Amino acid sequence: MRLPDLEHAKSAVLNSFASPESRCSYEFAIQNLVHWYCSEPRLALNRIVVTRYRMQLEQLHLAVSTINQRLAAVRRLAYEASDAGLLSPELRRNETRHGCETTRRPHRNWLTAEQARALVDALSTRTLRGKRDRAILGTLLGCSLRRSELVHLKLEDVQQREGHWAIVDLIGKGGHVRTVPVPDWVKKRIDEWTHASGTKSGRRLRSINRTGRVSGNGVTEKVVWYLVRDFAKSIGIEKIAPHDLRRSCARLCHVAGGELEQIQFLLGHVSVQTTERYLDQSKRSKK
Repeated sequence: MRLPDLEHAKSAVLNSFASPESRCSYEFAIQNLVHWYCSEPRLALNRIVVTRYRMQLEQLHLAVSTINQRLAAVRRLAYEASDAGLLSPELRRNETRHGCETTRRPHRNWLTAEQARALVDALSTRTLRGKRDRAILGTLLGCSLRRSELVHLKLEDVQQREGHWAIVDLIGKGGHVRTVPVPDWVKKRIDEWTHASGTKSGRRLRSINRTGRVSGNGVTEKVVWYLVRDFAKSIGIEKIAPHDLRRSCARLCHVAGGELEQIQFLLGHVSVQTTERYLDQSKRSKK
C-alpha cells in the first residue's frame, strides 16, 4: 500500500467513530503505524509486516493494553482498505488478522476492602490539593467512573433524585447514557473540595499550581493516572491504575450483594460478559 492509500483508509477509519476520544486514540495509533511503515521501503501491508510491527511495539515495553489498542487500529485499517479495494480480502483475513494476534493478557488488579479504605484515607484534608485528590480517589472507587468521565464531570451533573445523590445522564463510552448513584461518603468529599476551591460552574476538578491555588478549567486524564499510581505506592500497593479502581468498585459491590445486572448498569456496559470479566467471574467458575 502506498502512503495515499494509507491516508484514505485512515480517513475511513476515523470517520466511522462517533466518539471524539475514540477518533483521537485511533488517529494516534494509525499515525504511529504509518510513521513506522514509511521508515523503510516495504512492498505490502501483509502478515510479515504486521508481525514485525507487533514485535517493535513489544520491544518498546509498552503496556499490553496499549499494544492491543494499536493492533486493533491495524485491523480496522486493514478492513477499511479491503472494503475500498486497496487490500485483498485474503490478506485481510489470513495475514493481518494473525499478525495482529497477541498472546498476552492485560494486567488487571482488584483492591480488597481494606486496601480500598486505606487508599481513600491516605490523603490529608489540610491542603487544597489533598481535598481535590481525596475527591478524585473517592469518586473513582465509589462511583466506578472512567478517567475520561471523571475529568469531564461538571457541577450540575451531580443532582439529588428521590432523596439520593446521583450523577445524572452521564455520557460514557460509545455515547451510552446512564445515571450513577453517589454514596454519601463520596458526596461529602466532593463537597469539601468544591467549597474549598470556590468552583461555581464548569468542571468540578481543577488544576492546582505550585503555590497551592486553583488554576485552569480542569485536569487531564494523565493527572488522574499518576495520582492513583503514586498514592497506591505510598501505601504499598504496586501496579494500580485508575481502571483497577473501577474494577474494584464493581467487585466490592458484588461481594456486598449487588446483582450482576445492577453492576452492569453502574458500569455502563452493553454486554454482561464484560461485567463478568470485571468481576473476574470467568476464572472463578472454572475452578
